[in-house]
Amino acid sequence: MARTRLSVRRLLAAGLTVAATAAAALVATAGPAAAATTPGIDVSRYQGTINWTSVRNAGIQFAFIKATEGTSYKDPNFNANYVNAYNAGVIRGAYHFARPNISSGAIQANYLASNGGAWSADSRTLPAALDLEGNPYAGGYCYGLTTTGMRNWVQDFLSTYRSRTGRYAVIYTTTSWWNQCTGSWTAPWANHPLWVARWSSTVGTLPAGAPFWSFWQYTSSGSVSGISGNVDRNYWNGDRTRLIALANNT
Repeated sequence: MARTRLSVRRLLAAGLTVAATAAAALVATAGPAAAATTPGIDVSRYQGTINWTSVRNAGIQFAFIKATEGTSYKDPNFNANYVNAYNAGVIRGAYHFARPNISSGAIQANYLASNGGAWSADSRTLPAALDLEGNPYAGGYCYGLTTTGMRNWVQDFLSTYRSRTGRYAVIYTTTSWWNQCTGSWTAPWANHPLWVARWSSTVGTLPAGAPFWSFWQYTSSGSVSGISGNVDRNYWNGDRTRLIALANNT
C-alpha cells in the first residue's frame, strides 16, 4: 500500500462481506472456499501510467488507489487513476497511508476526505481504506505509540471519516502489526471491513477478533495487462454483486 521504496506494504482486509445493514455492510463468509472471490489490485504512483481499459478487460473488477499519506502528501497519479478506473468500469476506492506519529487521526481522516477519499453512492466507489502497517520511517515499528495510544489514534481516524462520509472505512493491516501495535484490539471489526495482507496461498490467522476477511492482499508481485511491472493482487470475499452492495452501502 504505502509503497515507499523501503519495505512498506499494505492494504487491509479482513473480513466483512456486505449485508443489508449499514453498521455491517458485510456478509460473514468463512473464506474463499465458501464464497466467490472477485479479483482486484491496489496501486500508487509506482505503477506509473495505467491503461485501465486493459486492466478491466483482464478481469480486474476493483482497485484501491493511493490518495494520501500523513497530513500533506497526495499521490500525484491519484486523480488520473481514480477517474480512469471508474470510467473503465473498475470499482474503485481511495486509501490513506497512516502516519500516527505526526498528527491526530482526525487531521489525517479529514485530509483524506478532502483530497479524494470521500464517498458517493454511484455503484463504483468503495469506502476509503486506512492503511496501517509497520512504520517505514524513523520512530519505531508502531510509530512510538503505546497500544492504548494507537487504539485512540485509529478510533479518532475512523470516527472522523465516518462523520465526514457516512461510511465505515476499510482497515488494511497485517495480523502481526495489528496484534502487536493495537494490543489485539477487537472493537473495529464489528463495523469496519478488514483488508488483510498476507502474501501466501492461504489467508492464515486473522487479526484478533476479526471473524472473517473482506479483502485479502495475497501477493505484492502480481502482473496485470495494462500495468508495467509488479502490482499488488487482491481478492474480495464475494461476487461483484456483493461488492457493489458494499460500494452503495446497501
